[in-house]
Amino acid sequence: MPRRRSYDHYCAAARALDAVGDRWTLLIVRELLAGPRRYTDLHADLPGISTDVLASRLKDMEREELAARHRLPPPAASYVYELTPRGRQLQPVLAALAEWGAPDLPDRRPTDAVRAHWHALPLLRLLTEAAGGLAGVVDVVLDSGTFHLRTGGGFPLYGDGAAEKADARVTLRSDACEALVGGRLTFGEGLRSGRIEVEGEGELAERLRAAQ
Repeated sequence: MPRRRSYDHYCAAARALDAVGDRWTLLIVRELLAGPRRYTDLHADLPGISTDVLASRLKDMEREELAARHRLPPPAASYVYELTPRGRQLQPVLAALAEWGAPDLPDRRPTDAVRAHWHALPLLRLLTEAAGGLAGVVDVVLDSGTFHLRTGGGFPLYGDGAAEKADARVTLRSDACEALVGGRLTFGEGLRSGRIEVEGEGELAERLRAAQ
């Protein structure tokens, strides 16, 4: 398979952009941080990408050893894509990009698509901090849907829908989520004002409820 065009700069940042700088690549990584995904699932959660571009980017990611394609055993017998260890190392890169871009979220445009789990990366950091680094599974309920994430490390980082067994459940409206992610609201302020609610028993839920 021929290599894509390179910047031909002897620079670590340029080498990284050679691998992930194409449009859509990092957003595909965002989706695969939820674990193995079928091609059709990826296409559904990447509104605006064409089937040709998605197929091309996935091939590029396989060549760069960022993702691998596997066939599921019967009865599923379908193919899925998943991140390699090298691909998973992009998680802090995406988290930093999400934190940098968060101040622009209040201006949601009429054409903007939305998926609840797109808030998982910034909320992962905030909830892990609120929990004092304690590991566990948190269900997050927004106006736009429900997803779950893992605080304190672990993989997959998040998943659609409620977890089979969550240690805590956090409910907040989308405007509160945007304020939290954008740094205009702290987790503790959201709790005290009633904009954020925490349910559950055990240490993780208690730590979240006690967040300042």
